Amino acid sequence: MAAPVEPIAVKDAIVILATAGIIVPLVSRLKISPVLGYLAAGVLFGPDALGALAAKWHVLQPFAVTDRVRIAGVAEFGIVVLMFMIGLELSFERITTMRRLVFGLGGAQVVAGIIALALAASALGLPASGAAIIGAALALSSTAIVLEVLAEAKRLRTTAGRASFAVLLFQDISVVPILFVIGVLQGDEAGFAGGLIAVAKVLIAVIVIIGVGRLALRPLFRLVVEQKSTDLFMAACLLVIAVTAEISALAGLSMALGAFIAGLLLAETEYRREVEVTIEPFRGLLLGVFFFFVGMSVDVAAVLREPHIVLGLMVALIAIKAAVLYVLARLFGLADRAAIETSLLLAAGGEFAFVVLGAASQSGAIPAQTASMGLAVASLSMAMTPLLARLGARLNPRATTPAAVPMEAPAADGEARVLLLGYGRAGQLIGAMLDEFKIVYNAVDGDVARVAAMRAAGKRIYYGDATRPEFLRHCGIASADAVVISLNPQQPIERIVSAVRAERPDILIVARARDLPHARALHALGVNEAVPETFEASLQLSEGLLVGLGAPMGLVLAHVHEMRDRNRTEITHIEPQGRAQARKRLRDRLSRISPTTTVPPAEKAPKKTAPTE
Repeated sequence: MAAPVEPIAVKDAIVILATAGIIVPLVSRLKISPVLGYLAAGVLFGPDALGALAAKWHVLQPFAVTDRVRIAGVAEFGIVVLMFMIGLELSFERITTMRRLVFGLGGAQVVAGIIALALAASALGLPASGAAIIGAALALSSTAIVLEVLAEAKRLRTTAGRASFAVLLFQDISVVPILFVIGVLQGDEAGFAGGLIAVAKVLIAVIVIIGVGRLALRPLFRLVVEQKSTDLFMAACLLVIAVTAEISALAGLSMALGAFIAGLLLAETEYRREVEVTIEPFRGLLLGVFFFFVGMSVDVAAVLREPHIVLGLMVALIAIKAAVLYVLARLFGLADRAAIETSLLLAAGGEFAFVVLGAASQSGAIPAQTASMGLAVASLSMAMTPLLARLGARLNPRATTPAAVPMEAPAADGEARVLLLGYGRAGQLIGAMLDEFKIVYNAVDGDVARVAAMRAAGKRIYYGDATRPEFLRHCGIASADAVVISLNPQQPIERIVSAVRAERPDILIVARARDLPHARALHALGVNEAVPETFEASLQLSEGLLVGLGAPMGLVLAHVHEMRDRNRTEITHIEPQGRAQARKRLRDRLSRISPTTTVPPAEKAPKKTAPTE
């Protein structure tokens, strides 16, 4: 018999799901960021609002979430999944192109931000060690909120979006050294030796994740894909995220950073797009739990008790961080408006404050009242991030994606002009023609062995199910000019055409068909050019036969084109033109072909005779 589930756990889940299923859609209809919807719900249903009232009026208990610890673990996993998805969108090569912003601008922001905030805290009367801890806790921003707001506004690829991501990435990397310095300031007896051990553990963890990942990920996913089970594929994805996050946590790094490295490794494989589609639903819901948790963490009592102090400190925090980052962004070559947007995006506090201030309060490094005030300021400023992002976007309306701030290597997936669905013999010939004309394309195939072989040959090909609209989105259908469906006609081409047309009513679709009736059916579904394979094979056979028998090449080609036009007319149900127009079209074609004469007998193809033994 299964163990009974605690009613309070089910109640908390119902409240969060109600937020995701009812409140957030209503907020979105009002053109308000869903992040703000989750944050507001967290404040409203959290322990300091309805939770406090529920202690007096029990009728409110079913609507209140009072246990922060119960939600915290799921909330942290939301950040882990987010960073994994960000890693999938990048690669080690693309990170290398961003090194100046990651280690330059990001490193300068962390150092300068800690110093500026520590000086401000010291000016308010805190001792040097306490001021340094406050500065370190508040200098880092919220990776989850900033990236989600940018993705929602489709501004991740802008200059400000890329610069913000670079800074956030370095902030995640800097967590370990910051925690080490804070330990020294708190009088940690481990001292310098403990710091060296911590650094060694980090290096070992990163080497293990990268080394094992490069060796094991492809074979693992190939084995899973061969089973043709979506459940097993989903389990494999979650396993990779959980294992890398756990290894990272054991080394003292953030769990999110380990998952980010795993995402970078999978981004270099042919399973990248299918993994994105599989994880996407988890990402949205788990991030919602994280934003709900941030709302729960706002100390409503502290805000109501001293609102002028909390609000004043929040404004000071945003102003100091924004000013420091604006100056640094300008020094690193960002344009004025892009620097303003970047500084506003990263001006608020982040989830790292909960870790640092909570630990510092427990160890006695800072007074509990100071820690509570710091947490109230940090959480309230995080809730302001969507509004700051909107302000930054309004101040930078003509945001672009210049080469000066590279995030991706050349020929990123979003730049592909053609989606080539099916990479068998026909698809490979089409790909070769596109390569000849320097047209960038993304190929998709469901044969794992073929995908692995073509990937090893350097082709831009991914394993996945092209009938799924979300998969097509991840492959870049929004920016593509055409879709070519070269799958075996026995496969569900009709479902793919319907999915493509639903996403892009305006896109050019060229599809392979079994025969004339199948081509007509595909045209009715929205295919621009349906090519019956039996008809084309017959034309090629006829062409070879007639030329071999001595017919003029030009005349044969003209008749082949004429037959092809007639076939296209039958497929599209267009009324045929009159005889005069048809003859004129034939003469026009012949005039473009060099004059030919009857092939002399000597040039006729020799008759084939059966080979003698």
